[in-house]
Amino acid sequence: MSATGWIRERLAGPVPGAVPGAVTGTWPKTALALPFIGMVLVVSLDYFSNSSVTVEPALTAVPALAAVVSRRTWYPLVIGLFTELAAFVMAIYNSVLGQSVHSATVFAIALVAGIGWVSATLRLRQEKALADAQLVAEIARRVLLRSVPDRVGSVRAAVHYAAAAAHARIGGDLYEVVNTRHGVRAVVGDVRGKGLNAVETAAAVLGAFREAAHQEPELAKVAGWLAVSLDRALHENDHPGVEEEFVTLVLIGVGADGIAEIVNCGHPAPLLMRSGEPVRALELAETVPPLGVLDPADVRPPVHRVRVQPGDRVLLFTDGVIEARDHRGAFYPLAERLSQVATGSPVEVLGRIHDDVVRHVGRQLGDDAAMLLLQYEPTTHRLPHQPGLTEQLQGQG
Repeated sequence: MSATGWIRERLAGPVPGAVPGAVTGTWPKTALALPFIGMVLVVSLDYFSNSSVTVEPALTAVPALAAVVSRRTWYPLVIGLFTELAAFVMAIYNSVLGQSVHSATVFAIALVAGIGWVSATLRLRQEKALADAQLVAEIARRVLLRSVPDRVGSVRAAVHYAAAAAHARIGGDLYEVVNTRHGVRAVVGDVRGKGLNAVETAAAVLGAFREAAHQEPELAKVAGWLAVSLDRALHENDHPGVEEEFVTLVLIGVGADGIAEIVNCGHPAPLLMRSGEPVRALELAETVPPLGVLDPADVRPPVHRVRVQPGDRVLLFTDGVIEARDHRGAFYPLAERLSQVATGSPVEVLGRIHDDVVRHVGRQLGDDAAMLLLQYEPTTHRLPHQPGLTEQLQGQG
């Protein structure tokens, strides 16, 4: 966005662009009168002042102001003509028509009006190029990170994604929720790094998950499938630093019997929200490294199980949320804040969390941030508790 576009957006607020969520700064229509108001102020100051010095050179600012407040390339030229007329009127009134101060002012007004026309033309081309880039990024985001329906099988779901690059709208975080014959399965992950390489890696992992989630009955084998696909993608997409790339992710599957299975590969632990209980991190007794660190044949993550109740919510997120710092360097306390913002529907909860994180940071987030909220709401009666099934999570009996 151009400098003048940035100023217009801050003063007038964002206006939706061609892409949902894209913005282009603009002034309200009433701002088009500002150059005329400035012209009148300069002329009035010259007329009512008793000074022998003319303020005619101040008129050169009028066409410059026109270039700022208008999205029409011709507007600075039209204002320039009116300003030239005002300059001649002032010169005749002050009897300086033949003096150098008037000649310099006339030349400066014409020059500034011409520069304003060029500036407005270049700015509009830049904003059009940005809008085109946003459109391409939005299409890529919708292909890579598909929208999540409100209900997926036995759960209600909502997702919130914010890329660190505000105009790119896509980064290295990934998420997906699918309903399979093995139950509802979801993934949230974070690719090390940013840029196109991170997007390519995220696409490879998501493509593998969408296939493996339906084919593999065991969640651990889904992780193994992802490890193989990631290893192949990293070798095919050879680029500087590829040997240091990896992906942290957490997989969760919710079966029809109300048993949630969790596989965590170096990712922040999900948070369980249950009515009447404090928010609890589903920390696993045994952890495994992120995918891409070990040989795919050595990726055998343990599967941990926990019984969920109707109304239970599980929040999966990337480190862009919990590593968001305020001006003092303090991390955002997600687990502590959830009890205050986790009210309403899943979509409303994620919106409140995002707003709370932004307030905590006080500026745009410096890293990609993805959140996926799953609320267990079975449509049929749950099966009775299975004897012998233990919750294999730390802190649970």
